[in-house]
Amino acid sequence: MSVAPFIASNFIGSIPILIVVFLNASPETMAVSGGMPDFAAMGVDLNFALALMIFPFILALLTFFLMIKPINLRPFKTVINGGRPVRWGRIFTSAFVWLVISGAYLYFIIKEDPSNFVINNTSNSLIILAVVAICLIPFQAAFEEILFRGYLMQGFAVLTRNRWMPILFTSVLFGLMHSFNPEIAEYGFFTMMPQYILFGIVFAIPVMLDGGIEIAIGAHAANNAFLSVFLTTKASALQTPAMYMQITTHPWKEFAGLAISSALFLIILLLIYKWKDFGLLFRKIENPVKVETVQSDAIDTGVF
Repeated sequence: MSVAPFIASNFIGSIPILIVVFLNASPETMAVSGGMPDFAAMGVDLNFALALMIFPFILALLTFFLMIKPINLRPFKTVINGGRPVRWGRIFTSAFVWLVISGAYLYFIIKEDPSNFVINNTSNSLIILAVVAICLIPFQAAFEEILFRGYLMQGFAVLTRNRWMPILFTSVLFGLMHSFNPEIAEYGFFTMMPQYILFGIVFAIPVMLDGGIEIAIGAHAANNAFLSVFLTTKASALQTPAMYMQITTHPWKEFAGLAISSALFLIILLLIYKWKDFGLLFRKIENPVKVETVQSDAIDTGVF
């Protein structure tokens, strides 16, 4: 279940990208940035390129959705919140909170060092980019959250009988999944990996406290959509015609900013949802497994 979506996305999902590269690439434009095709050099519309980059994730999500019941004999919704109806309000609330914090942080860093940012795009293509990002990026975020903070976190909870180990294991795996991002090639593995792992931890803690991955999906989608529309760098994994271009990136300074923003995010959610039982993060999970069949929607891993 963990490997099949990646096989489908990388072999089948990459076909449209390969076709576009084949039709548009020349010896002068075959250069890649961190393993990513240079769509801009090929003359490919970057909004269309963003859709091409998201398509494999949509295919991976569809593969997971279709395979979990025949392979694991459990309904798809059990990896969302244990089988309850999806709590859409939490998705939109967490997305809104993350967007507000991200907007405030972007305003602060531009005011602090305005010479490090240039206006990159103010054309109508920015509206198209926003539509593409809002419509497609949630599928990418949903797949990653369903796999890591849903499926794998439940599995590690069954194996370890606690909650902190699943948080750490899935966060490290989440970071390693991004090992081939252009940022890694540009700034170094050990420089960027702490940021990815911190993202994983920040998304995982609400999952444990709230009993579902809706908050993680909302924040993850909001983060990626915000960066796609408002801020880009030369080493960005998602090549988009964003509003601002950051000339020089300072990874460790941004790590500190991410840590502060993440702490603020968690505090705001704590005030909204009034989580009180923080002790459950440290208590041993007793008898975490219940028999699951196709006929039953009930599942209890001790996580959801």
